[in-house]
Amino acid sequence: MSEKHIERSYDPASQKMIKKAQDEDIKIVWDRHDAMQPQCGFGELGICCKICNMGPCRIDPFGEGPQEGVCGASKDTIAARNLVRMIASGAAAHSDHGRDIAHALLSAAKGEAHDYKLKGTDKLKRVAEVYGIDTAGKSIEKIGEELGEKCLAEFGQQHGELRLTSLAPKKRQALWRKLGIIPRGIDREIVEIMHRTHMGVDNDYKNIINHGIRAALGDGWGGSMIATELSDILFGSPEPIRATVNLGVLKEDQVNIVVHGHEPTLSDVVVDAGKDPELLALAKKYGAKGINIIGMCCTANEILMRHGIPSAGNFLQQELAILTGSVELMMVDVQCIMPALSSVANCFHTKIVTTSPKCKFPGVEHVEFKEEKALEIAKEIIKKGVENYKNRVKKRVDIPKEIKGLVAGFTTENAFHFLGGKYRSTYRPLNDAIISGRLRGAAGVVGCNNPNIRHDWAHVSMVKELIKNDVLVVQTGCSAIACAKEGLMTPESAYKFAGPGLREICEAVGIPPVLHVGSCVDNSRILLILSEMVKEGGLGEDISDLPAAGAAPEWMSEKAISIGFYVVASGVFTVFGTPHPVLGSENVTKYITNELEDIVGGKFAFEVDPIKAAHMMIRHIDLKRKALKLGPAIHQQKVALKT
Repeated sequence: MSEKHIERSYDPASQKMIKKAQDEDIKIVWDRHDAMQPQCGFGELGICCKICNMGPCRIDPFGEGPQEGVCGASKDTIAARNLVRMIASGAAAHSDHGRDIAHALLSAAKGEAHDYKLKGTDKLKRVAEVYGIDTAGKSIEKIGEELGEKCLAEFGQQHGELRLTSLAPKKRQALWRKLGIIPRGIDREIVEIMHRTHMGVDNDYKNIINHGIRAALGDGWGGSMIATELSDILFGSPEPIRATVNLGVLKEDQVNIVVHGHEPTLSDVVVDAGKDPELLALAKKYGAKGINIIGMCCTANEILMRHGIPSAGNFLQQELAILTGSVELMMVDVQCIMPALSSVANCFHTKIVTTSPKCKFPGVEHVEFKEEKALEIAKEIIKKGVENYKNRVKKRVDIPKEIKGLVAGFTTENAFHFLGGKYRSTYRPLNDAIISGRLRGAAGVVGCNNPNIRHDWAHVSMVKELIKNDVLVVQTGCSAIACAKEGLMTPESAYKFAGPGLREICEAVGIPPVLHVGSCVDNSRILLILSEMVKEGGLGEDISDLPAAGAAPEWMSEKAISIGFYVVASGVFTVFGTPHPVLGSENVTKYITNELEDIVGGKFAFEVDPIKAAHMMIRHIDLKRKALKLGPAIHQQKVALKT
């Protein structure tokens, strides 16, 4: 009997659905990945070019064939151009998310989007201050309107600096200015990438990559940070909250509505619409006991963080949820939505409904979302799911039993409270724990899933190894969902998985050893947490001084490339599982994995083995401790005593 279902995923619930797909001959993402083998070797190495009609051109990696394109572009130029075009796309995707949130905030503040209120009033005032807005004597709505306009203006800004970069450590800001990479406007830097990489423009691979860094910083400290900060203002800042995760959150006796994608503007309203008495009565009329709203991918993280809505899973589970035969409707907006969803849904009764003008499927129903009619549209979509319940084929329903509890909802702000207490809100306990050696350091483990590596395995294995070695882990996105399914996001998990120092802290404070800080745009929270640690003192003057590291062990999308570059450019050593498509250029590879550290204080490494990658991060953390003249961590001391 084939064991492919076990080889493809670490998660037992996913294994069951993959096996079901095999048995019923339904093609899903892993089958499409197998059919694509062998994949283009030139593309994997980043040495193919198709940006003009003289090509496509390819460089022979063995040196026996062509070593330059028709125009004369070298492998260094080609690899650098391809890489920064990935940054452009990734930065555009996350920043456009920020633009939409800014638009929603502005509409709500003006009273045009009646179903939204500015819930995060304290944060509104703090962010307004960063933007130089005088809040004295002004209504919350007026402040929100001014902030919305200021944020939207930054997308088209042509000169100056993005305001939120002022939240980075002073030394980091000065370095960015010296290097000429502090972003001027969010869209400007993305457009300039496309210009520089047009045929016959920039040929210097370092110059190309340096501008890619500028655009990535415009994402991390601009578009993505705007998305996070304004979401907290519009929907309320998350607080630690208990929830459940994995395919077991689907209900056999309820109407299952899955919200999938990335933008919280509609999904946040869907949570309220699912409680509508008329819709609940209609569900009961059709024989269902209720309406079960659940999340998928990063939309899941948005409504999980703020409402405790269960998450059915991460990126590679979107088809698997449909395979349970229990999903009446999957509502999708933008990003990480597989085009194959519609063909898998056609094998069941599931309806797919698209909601964004940016994302339509041939032959799939489209209900366009507008902020001005948010609740009305949410109810319309849910009603379609409720009416579809009667079409469910009960004998095809197969919901895995796997389900785990987790605690999510950690943010830059509430970290002050759970670390220092209500009356002593401070990062001091975190810094002191690192200085004393109870904590070795901190790591951000983020990113997608990818069928080129066993689903969830790399995330879970890496994080377990890190916390075992007293490294506090913060997570976002699909990576967070992977570790939540393994049970790593409960305070109790510290007793089973954490090293002695981290376990002691978790016990004292009541937190998990792995902190869920949101969706993938919320990596900006990690940047701000690191900045607050620098501000608190005792761990250097810049993010690059901190005993900290980052990783994306199962990365998949162009967004991951943009994220990686803004994290590295902020001064953080970052390990990706599979390499960037640059290995065909020794110079580009050397630049981003070695030379960048001397320029921006951070660099990349590539390591597919998650345990080896974790120890690369730990070694880096230990080197930073040594540079700060900190003694060995408690874990190291105990290991030394044993040996």
